[in-house]
Amino acid sequence: MSTSPQHLSSLDTIHIEDLVVRTVIGIFDHERDRCQDVLINITIWTDIARAAASDSIEDAVNYRELTKKIIHHVSKSQCLLLERLVQEVSDLILEESQINATRVKIEKPGALRHSRSVGIEILRERP
Repeated sequence: MSTSPQHLSSLDTIHIEDLVVRTVIGIFDHERDRCQDVLINITIWTDIARAAASDSIEDAVNYRELTKKIIHHVSKSQCLLLERLVQEVSDLILEESQINATRVKIEKPGALRHSRSVGIEILRERP
């Protein structure tokens, strides 16, 4: 993934790497009648100081629960485009009040001949 934007450098990061989820995605008929894998990589910017001091999950981003929500959403979605899916995942992540920003990259392995995968990566911040 790309480097952090300068204005986020004072925050801490959480990484969820190589999350594989099966979903229906694509614009072609042969893509609409079967599930295929997408590969998701996520960076979350947050402040972990309170959780580090308290050692309590109540003060932390619960990345286990967040990952479960992402898996559920992606597996049930039937987006035509990666662009839509990556935005939906980003929006879902930013629903968590402790998260200031997120970078989400979703890849579709085997989407193009002669290429391992095609992916879309976006950076979104809390308004």
